Amino acid sequence: MTPSRSPSAARRALPGRRSTHVAVLCAAALALTGLAAVPPTEASVTVAAGRAAGPAALGAPPAEGRGAAAVLPYQDPSVPVPQRVADLLGRMALDDKLGQMTQVEKDALVPQADLAAHRIGSVLSGGDSTVSPNNAQTWADTYDSLQRTALGTPLGIPVIYGIDAVHGHNAVRGATLFPHNIGLGATRDPALVQRVGRAVAEEVAGTGIDWSFAPCLCVARNDRWGRTYESFGETPELPTSMATFVTGMQGTALGADRASVLATAKHYLGDGGTTGGVDQGNTELSEAELRAIHLPPFQEAVRRGVGSVMLSYSSWNGVRSHAHKYLVTDVLKGELGFTGFVVSDWAAVDQLDGRTGFTGAEIATAVNAGVDMVMVPHDYRKFLTLLRDEVTAGRITQARIDDANRRILTKKFQLGLFERPLTDRSLTPGVGSAEHRALARQAVRQSQVLLKNDGVLPLAKGAKLFVAGKSADDIGNQSGGWTLGWQGRSGPVTEGTTILQGLRAAATDPSRITYDRYGNGIDGSYTAAVAVVGETPYAEMHGDRPGGMGLDQEDLQTLDRLKASGVPVVVVLVSGRPLDIAAQLPDWSALLAAWLPGTEGAGVSDVLFGDHAPTGRLPVTWMRSASQQPINHGDGKSPLFPYGHGLTYGTTPGPDPDPDPDPEPRACTARLKVVSSWSGGHQAEVTVENTGTGPLTGWSVAWDLGGATVSSLWNGSLTVTDGRATVRNAAHNGALSPGATTSFGFTASGSPGTPAPRCTGS
Repeated sequence: MTPSRSPSAARRALPGRRSTHVAVLCAAALALTGLAAVPPTEASVTVAAGRAAGPAALGAPPAEGRGAAAVLPYQDPSVPVPQRVADLLGRMALDDKLGQMTQVEKDALVPQADLAAHRIGSVLSGGDSTVSPNNAQTWADTYDSLQRTALGTPLGIPVIYGIDAVHGHNAVRGATLFPHNIGLGATRDPALVQRVGRAVAEEVAGTGIDWSFAPCLCVARNDRWGRTYESFGETPELPTSMATFVTGMQGTALGADRASVLATAKHYLGDGGTTGGVDQGNTELSEAELRAIHLPPFQEAVRRGVGSVMLSYSSWNGVRSHAHKYLVTDVLKGELGFTGFVVSDWAAVDQLDGRTGFTGAEIATAVNAGVDMVMVPHDYRKFLTLLRDEVTAGRITQARIDDANRRILTKKFQLGLFERPLTDRSLTPGVGSAEHRALARQAVRQSQVLLKNDGVLPLAKGAKLFVAGKSADDIGNQSGGWTLGWQGRSGPVTEGTTILQGLRAAATDPSRITYDRYGNGIDGSYTAAVAVVGETPYAEMHGDRPGGMGLDQEDLQTLDRLKASGVPVVVVLVSGRPLDIAAQLPDWSALLAAWLPGTEGAGVSDVLFGDHAPTGRLPVTWMRSASQQPINHGDGKSPLFPYGHGLTYGTTPGPDPDPDPDPEPRACTARLKVVSSWSGGHQAEVTVENTGTGPLTGWSVAWDLGGATVSSLWNGSLTVTDGRATVRNAAHNGALSPGATTSFGFTASGSPGTPAPRCTGS
């Protein structure tokens, strides 16, 4: 047994994100002496008779000749995590282990004492779960209350608390809300996304919560899907590059700093597939396509050490993801080497047989497929009873239960929950801080994609402007779904700056900006009309659009009033996806895709007034009409705006004053790496690097196929002649500065062989 540490030594060794509480260690040590342990408070540990958790309860042998209280190995932070996990597992009864695999909605725990009675390992707040009053302080108090209940169990295993902080700590009023992922994808800035992840983690940690169900790394392939805005983009390369969010959320290592929050790569696998529904039956995807399009972002998240993976409601080859042992155990945990834990989606295990109500068969199927923690989320008593029955009957092995527990407990130890279980209150004032809002404003302006400009933008700050549209002065609309509720809602749902407020704050004379939601009162005296229109909030299910995807009647009528005035119309489109606007586009002098910017609407005005030129590029292909859906980069369809499109100010090139009569090819190299292979095929990635001293405006890579046949390719265009493949850059990745790299990928039949690709730059 490892000697106990002094409190000061423990604090020096564990400078993590939470308040350092040696109370748990002391309580357990007191339990070894036969005294009772009660949940620790921040200031003290109270010892009371009548709740003894002696050596038998802890699974420890009686101590002989003990002077100072001993600390068990799992309670000693100097012991390596694998040893702590093994020691704790050896002390856990079956009920302790089954509880660790159970996640319950906070509001379903009635009474709260059930958390301890059933040894529940995890709590979550669903999309509509809240506290009253809704502020960071109340959330932290709620977290600490639940955590103290968990710490009162004989083994004192802390809970891990999960929440959907998908574009900021979006359940908390007053938190900073960033652009939804589709907007972040438009920035093409992985470093910025990592900074966003860090800021979100700081705000989440400020409320005590230690686990976020983010980022969504789905590759959205059908914009009718109500979760399109949760995707960074439609090609695998873009969500893969934005997996930097994982590093921002977790830090350089899980638990390495006081704001480290467990990240979740979701939804594995095939979320965002071509059918575009909530329960997407991706049976039309071959394994090669599934690996080429949907797997790469998860590979990158695993490489970055993501702590958890959430499964999708999707099906593949007729099997739901939650029952798909090949995808979960063989591919994710085996081939990709994922060492964290797999959590189910909301009530997804209960849906495996298509009927409401858990069955033992559903539970056994999911756990044996590789699900480590089940998001129940309500009927936890029935779930635990059935789970126990399945283990007792041998339909789930003890080895599988231990594997799930080992994965879950490892993350709890790495997070430092055993040493620092309660909220670090020094982080709480940072929720909604000026620093985070400034970062969000930067993310907003970098996410703006200028799709059309007939010269009206940028606007002069002293111009006489008319502003209209239902989303001009509505922070709920500009924040979208997953904002103070699952589906979100219109109106002043939280604190922030609307787009109208941002315009007025930046104008030299705010009185020269007139606003009417419906466009009433406009005349020809205005320099321009700014119409902020688009979608109202939604999330999955409610946001699916099997029919039309255009503007609503209010928007169309508002735009007609503005058009009738004769002044140039600048449309700012607030939406979670491309909308069907081709018929109206000729009437507009400019079109700016603002996506769902969140609480910092001033980032939109930064671009409209030209304080920052637009730099965003489309993360998805913009359809000519809804009938084109699904439409994606490289599928041969003719879009309204192609993937990667984005204008800026003052970029019309003039004539070359000194043209090179015979330009030499620019220097570049290409490196081919086989990402995965299987019987009859393989997937590869080719990295292109500008090794010259000047910029590249384009490149091409050629290699001998050696009898293989390319079946799909992304981020480039392919031609094959006499068994030799040539890939030229796509529109968005041809320009490379010296030392810069880009990549393309492909799947092919046959053996990968040892190709030697040759790169030519231009």
